[in-house]
Amino acid sequence: MSEAKRPQALELGADHAIDPRGGDALQVVKDWTGGGVDLAVELAGAVPALEFACGITRRGGTTVTTGLPNPQAMMSLRAVSLTAEERVLKGSYVGSRVPVRDIPRFARMMQSGALPIEKLTTHRLQLSEINEGVERLAAGDAIRQVVIFDQ
Repeated sequence: MSEAKRPQALELGADHAIDPRGGDALQVVKDWTGGGVDLAVELAGAVPALEFACGITRRGGTTVTTGLPNPQAMMSLRAVSLTAEERVLKGSYVGSRVPVRDIPRFARMMQSGALPIEKLTTHRLQLSEINEGVERLAAGDAIRQVVIFDQ
């Protein structure tokens, strides 16, 4: 929801970037897409983000979450929409990846420029700065941080 992150989303390939807190954000997305998206992916681990993703998914569409919300958090969903609107809600732990298969593929994508990790890395920090890094994440002031371990 960070205003500062929306331009970067557009630079990295997003067609649109919207503040989901706007009162009409769900309708704006539905208008842009002719009724909703075929696939919504929620990565934040925040229940409001997951509910928004479900809300913008069209009939017959799929919502995938890889975020890890607070274990006590509950979400609200019209249960009938899963059946009557033929929707799919799917969880994906760590992207459902197989490291031995996928890490070499990600490395090739990074080397070819197809996966611009350097544009997603906003901070590099020492292990002694980990608390500051967690505070940046909680405040929404970081995208990806890399911890550098001294040898």
